[in-house]
Amino acid sequence: MATNEANATAAGQAQADTTAKPHGFRRKLVGRVKSNKQDKTVVVEVVRNSPDPVYKKYVRARERYKAHDEKNEYKVGDRVEIQEHRPISREKRWIVTKLISRPVEE
Repeated sequence: MATNEANATAAGQAQADTTAKPHGFRRKLVGRVKSNKQDKTVVVEVVRNSPDPVYKKYVRARERYKAHDEKNEYKVGDRVEIQEHRPISREKRWIVTKLISRPVEE
């Protein structure tokens, strides 16, 4: 009888483990693709405007992130949203989640 209960609880735990667990908070940033020369990787530049504490003038801060692009579908100039992810390679810790806009081509 005790083994049946143990098996039932083990099966219940196995079912609970297979359901997707929610991740903790993962940052999302919006930026522009600057390079797509690497395979399955894009370089995304995120520009932030923050006021200078002394001069009260807005200063542009620029950061570049390497993000994973599984299908090589994003091109230079695209506005994309990237999200934090587990480390994929030495420098890649972000994945591209969605395309926001494409530049107008003539």
